[in-house]
Amino acid sequence: MRRADREVKDVNEMIEIMKRCDVCRLALNDEGYPYILPLNFGLKAQGGKVTLYFHGADAGKKYELIAKDNRASFEMDCAHRLVSSGKKGHCTMEYESVIGKGKVEIVPDEEKMEALTVMTDHYHEKHFEFNTKAVPRTTAMKLVVEEMTGKRRMKGAE
Repeated sequence: MRRADREVKDVNEMIEIMKRCDVCRLALNDEGYPYILPLNFGLKAQGGKVTLYFHGADAGKKYELIAKDNRASFEMDCAHRLVSSGKKGHCTMEYESVIGKGKVEIVPDEEKMEALTVMTDHYHEKHFEFNTKAVPRTTAMKLVVEEMTGKRRMKGAE
């Protein structure tokens, strides 16, 4: 990382950043070009190991690409704040971000409820009981994170 002073090295700190994010961008391989999807997600962290969960309808381009090559990269960011100084003519952006990679797998039916629960709980302060009627026509995916890095630029952090 070029700016080592902005690097977040602690895995638990990266997990906390991820918990504050509301969109994960997943990049899949599509004949030489990345195919990027902004997705709702949930995360499960145990012993420093992170699993990201996603969902979607039962058909679509992402499933075709995953079937061909399940390697993926991801990116999520949050805490955006524009910092400007008209006096100095200076403008920058505060942020926190995590990027990484892993392999995407379709979650088997017997694990689908757990995956969807992890996702809905990510967006609610308390556990949320969702309507299970959509579960049979929903596909859940997971990405076990193999590598990730974090970065932060906050006012006064440099």
